[in-house]
Amino acid sequence: MDTTDPSIVFDENGQCNHCKSYSEKFKNTQLISPEKKKELLHKNIQEIKTRGKGSKYDGILGVSGGVDSTYAALLAKEQGLRMLIFHVDNGWNSEQSVGNIENLAQITGFDYVTNVLDWEEFRDIQLAYLKASVLDFEVPSDHAIYATTYKYAAKYNIKTIITGLNASTEGILPGTWHYSEKNTDSVNIKAIHKQFGKLPLKSFPLLSYEDFFYYTKVKGIKSFDILNYVEYNKEEVKKRIMKELGWRDYGGKHYESIITRFYQGYILPQKFGIDKRKAHLSTLIAAGQITREEALKELEKPPLDPEILKHDLEYVPKKLNISQEEFQQLMKLPNKSHYEYPTDQYKRGNLGRIKNKISSLFKA
Repeated sequence: MDTTDPSIVFDENGQCNHCKSYSEKFKNTQLISPEKKKELLHKNIQEIKTRGKGSKYDGILGVSGGVDSTYAALLAKEQGLRMLIFHVDNGWNSEQSVGNIENLAQITGFDYVTNVLDWEEFRDIQLAYLKASVLDFEVPSDHAIYATTYKYAAKYNIKTIITGLNASTEGILPGTWHYSEKNTDSVNIKAIHKQFGKLPLKSFPLLSYEDFFYYTKVKGIKSFDILNYVEYNKEEVKKRIMKELGWRDYGGKHYESIITRFYQGYILPQKFGIDKRKAHLSTLIAAGQITREEALKELEKPPLDPEILKHDLEYVPKKLNISQEEFQQLMKLPNKSHYEYPTDQYKRGNLGRIKNKISSLFKA
């Protein structure tokens, strides 16, 4: 990590605040023995099965075709959980990710559903984000996944969300490098789309903070990060899922999605001066999976393979239905903060609106 994160702070030994917060945040799952992890995993799995009694499923898991969600599903199968797995198709799946998901569903035998977003509508939202010139272009995709997770959980009476989130590969990410409220701030999405979009939002899955409050506090839906309760070495896991599930590698972290690899490999570094690999590699260092020297050597390579970049620079604007010239003009717009657009008033302390919404939900 370096000062491309403007909020970074280094101590007298050259250690940054991210390493310190990593150790503190994950001390109860990462800094314990494998035996203790196994004990905690067993305890949590039993609680999940108890919560799942009376329902068809013990848990729900969103899968992308990537390493983390694939392995989370495999572990859920090993632990005897009755799972519903789902995928949000935003129109940008790579060929590898589609094959990985199909193999996963077939081999695990889990029930599988796909939420296919309306492409014209979703493209309009993505174009709105490019025109808004905000940092986190992935908000529409991430929000749709998060919203779909809770909507499906409620629909199928599922009390536990199993996630692929983990400290080994995702423990470090500066708040200045993404919009931290994106999962529940539907206000910001609607505001940006209203100003820059052209089509009405009819089917895009939205989740407000009030909705999140209802699902978690009233419906009692909980999350469990299963990968934090096993020894999770990414390279070893890749070998295993390749062997057992026929999984195919796709390159960088989250590059199972074409638009994500283009965003992380081109838009972020070119427009915002951010190389997200620094956070991913720093996490692996903190987790003891690679050395700092290995990470620095990896950073000597370009963020995106030149041949893939050449393909994506042509493919992405075309799929978004804009010319190369239009895309480059959007890249040159002055960068803006998400907070320059309306955000969820909850973050500013307006609790009354939430209480009224919850009351109305109970009456309904």
